[in-house]
Amino acid sequence: MTINQHIEEFHGLPVTDFLKASEEGKLPAAAATAWKIWVDWDDDTTFAEYWAKFLETVAVEEVTAVVIGRWFSEEPESLSEALPVVLASAARFPALRALFIGDIVMEECEISWIQTCDITPVLETFPLLEELVMRGAGEDYDGNDRLSLKPLRHEKLKALRFEAGGLPGVVVRSVAACDFPALEKLELWLGVDNYGGDWTMADLGPFLSGANLPSLRYLGLQNAEQQDRIAAEVAHAPVVPRLTGLSLSMGALTDEGAAALLEGQPLTHLKTLDLHHHYLTEGMQKRLRDALPGVGIDLSDAEDPNDNWRYVAVSE
Repeated sequence: MTINQHIEEFHGLPVTDFLKASEEGKLPAAAATAWKIWVDWDDDTTFAEYWAKFLETVAVEEVTAVVIGRWFSEEPESLSEALPVVLASAARFPALRALFIGDIVMEECEISWIQTCDITPVLETFPLLEELVMRGAGEDYDGNDRLSLKPLRHEKLKALRFEAGGLPGVVVRSVAACDFPALEKLELWLGVDNYGGDWTMADLGPFLSGANLPSLRYLGLQNAEQQDRIAAEVAHAPVVPRLTGLSLSMGALTDEGAAALLEGQPLTHLKTLDLHHHYLTEGMQKRLRDALPGVGIDLSDAEDPNDNWRYVAVSE
């Protein structure tokens, strides 16, 4: 996963830039695409105005997926300014099943600068939502509106991903405290402490047990400096036998963590094992492939295992 390019597909649909498509007069069928609404640099038109145009132009009652890009035209602004605009029109989106908030690449705004807010209202307002992706976890310049989530129950959510250079521990704990009976895929970009990632290993315990996630089949605990420790915990985690996909990617995984994985419980039942962006030697990479011949292992983006400065894929 990269944040250097805008997403081209979401929820199984191609992404259509509403602004560009409307200017060109080439609007696809409402249900045939994931609609992206965003504000360009130095644009005099506000996000609220573009959103209103979207509501007027597209048969939004048929829209199943929405992507929200940059909601500010110059310096980063809090999501708390734009999100209420979206939520206020929720009744007009009876078919909405997927929402990506923050398709913002590093050239537009570093991920740690993306100012977010409490996203609990998203899940409360869209009870039929099946997929939610949230990028960014930063606070505004006054230290307010940091990413947060209050524990709640959501019956339909199947996929949840938080992308951050540092995921606050309070968010990790809140996700663990939520009741998501239908959740099949969970991905947490844990990040580093310097950018707000003050989570602890203990915070990951509920996900490793899987006790409150009866439908979970894919778990991603990614983008961590402590990736070896996470791997060692995963090696004996009760949730692993029922997973079909596991991601320990984007972090500082070394031979120590990979060896712990191989010496723990069997992983041959997995369909995919994502370890991309790692610090594994060629010998350990071969050992993994030999031990898990039927598993689709992603070992791309290999870093120098002899490098003393080991960094995660996404931080600032």
